[in-house]
Amino acid sequence: MAEKHIDTALVNAGRSKKFTQGSVNSVIQRASSLVFESVEAKKQATANRAKGELFYGRRGTLTHFSLQEAMCELEGGAGCALFPCGAAAVANTILAFVEQGDHVLVTETAYEPTQDFCTKILSKLGVSTSWFAPDIGAGIADLIQPNTRVVFLESPGSITMEVHDIPAIVAAVRRKAPDAIIMIDNTWAAGVLFKALTFGIDISIQAGTKYLIGHSDAMVGTAVSNARCWEQLRENAYLMGQMLDADTAYMTSRGLRTLGVRLRQHHESSLKVAEWLARHPQVERVNHPALPGSKGHEFWKRDFTGSSGLFSFVLKKRLSDAEYEQYLNHFEYFSMAYSWGGYESLILANQPDELAGIRPAGGVDFSGTLVRLHIGLENVDDLIADLDAGFQRIA
Repeated sequence: MAEKHIDTALVNAGRSKKFTQGSVNSVIQRASSLVFESVEAKKQATANRAKGELFYGRRGTLTHFSLQEAMCELEGGAGCALFPCGAAAVANTILAFVEQGDHVLVTETAYEPTQDFCTKILSKLGVSTSWFAPDIGAGIADLIQPNTRVVFLESPGSITMEVHDIPAIVAAVRRKAPDAIIMIDNTWAAGVLFKALTFGIDISIQAGTKYLIGHSDAMVGTAVSNARCWEQLRENAYLMGQMLDADTAYMTSRGLRTLGVRLRQHHESSLKVAEWLARHPQVERVNHPALPGSKGHEFWKRDFTGSSGLFSFVLKKRLSDAEYEQYLNHFEYFSMAYSWGGYESLILANQPDELAGIRPAGGVDFSGTLVRLHIGLENVDDLIADLDAGFQRIA
């Protein structure tokens, strides 16, 4: 049978009869203890506890197995570890592969909690971190040390949205350090707009809190691994007590069913807003991977199959404290909140000096206030009108 279109895969992945048991959706199986009918059944469950057989609640129930199977199908992995949030997925996936004396290489545009984990937790464990600029490409080979164990990517980058030349990075790492584990925070692409494992990346990590859940009402992290890394990731996550409740696993599976259509609307609306912003006299530049001129646009065009709703833009001026509050406090449709990926539109802003503080490799190359938007599922003309009113408040 031909490979399924992504929309068909999203609707059907993880929905075999053993998981749905006659319903449309996978069942919600809440359990800590799982009962064995005989000593032989207990032996079999113990032997197959890591292979999708009911054993103990922390290993998962049918609800978890359904989601894990779906994520493996969608991202092309050998296994999927589930975590209570995206930060847990990042931290525990890195921890699974490092020990005292190791070195990790991390993009300087990584999610700030990822950076904090490296500087505040890994450093206490005797693991050192170096940072690389998002446009480094094959030049990453010069930063690889004999003890480099993990190379951590995030593309597009958090807040400033640069897209890596991932094939060049992967090829350089494989030449210089073939045993290093390459990971990526693949949240922006929801794991389906960029198929990380097909590019030679070992592990694709997501804060499924964003697009997989899609409704800003639950938290989940996923890490889909290739066969080389799966057993080590699986067992280390289990030993660290990482797990997800059955209800959230169910909600994540349910979110998959509408992910394709939601992402298309996010793409269409966000690009329309980005193009409008690019023409606005108060805007210095727009950081949207699908917009020509955005950093790494050529790599997005080559490697991605679409875009999501998150991007940023830089104002021509740095807002004063009063302007900052006047601008952000009065939007009608854009709410201020951390996270993104739901059906609602969101807005946050950062001053350039704030961002320079979390760009350890190169700082920032702009002096105006940066505004990050998540374009939700509202009417795009209403959103543009709301943004236009915001510009008028700071004109």
